[in-house]
Amino acid sequence: MIEFQDVTLSFGEKPVLRGLCFRVRFHEKVAVLGGSGEGKTTVLKLILGLLRPDGGRILVDGQDITVMSESRLREVRMKFSIVFQEGALFDSMSVRENVAFCLREYTRLSDEEIEERVRGLLRRMGIEEAIDLMPDELSGGMQRRVAIARSLAACEPRMMLYDEPTTGLDPLTADNICSLINELSEGEPPERKGLIIVTHKVTDAAKVAERFMYLKDGKIAFDGDITGLMRTEDPELRRFIAELLPHRPVSAGGEDER
Repeated sequence: MIEFQDVTLSFGEKPVLRGLCFRVRFHEKVAVLGGSGEGKTTVLKLILGLLRPDGGRILVDGQDITVMSESRLREVRMKFSIVFQEGALFDSMSVRENVAFCLREYTRLSDEEIEERVRGLLRRMGIEEAIDLMPDELSGGMQRRVAIARSLAACEPRMMLYDEPTTGLDPLTADNICSLINELSEGEPPERKGLIIVTHKVTDAAKVAERFMYLKDGKIAFDGDITGLMRTEDPELRRFIAELLPHRPVSAGGEDER
């Protein structure tokens, strides 16, 4: 269980989170939606302890991570794998070296065992043939697959965290990444590996998530399933999810006919 209890955070003079409260179980598939600057990526960083809030508590499995030391936070972080926006691969390292990085840093596996695990992960992602390529030789979709392989390399996480995983990708490639995300979280709760995806692409969110949270003014303005999301009467949220909504004819007065 991940729990935010009245979490507040400001960057300088700008408040970002204003008493944020929610609970997410590890097997859930959650999309965090919201406009630019609403704190979506900040939520992921707070879950991992990469940022500390100004106030409130963040509990992971009942433990308050806001007061943990870095050494204890490392144990918490092993419960998650995160894929950062645009992959964030090491440009100076090959695909093999990128995926092997955490294995070399945090395990005592032999070179042969690391090679076997790297190839197995790349094979699972469908890109084993790219093992000797550099990041700038890869397409955007292949870079995301390498980033996912790297995030899985050093641990078997309980939950996957995705920060705008389809940004900048063409529709077909984005759809393929969504399919891969679903494959990694297949199965039935409570055994399955859940996910939290931060995105502004609501059509992609709808392909992978079962629960949707909409951030507005530093708080949760909506929290529910796809049916509730489609039925919302909040005008701002309706504009945000417009591409999911069925077309409604516009009356002469400029308002949607109901």
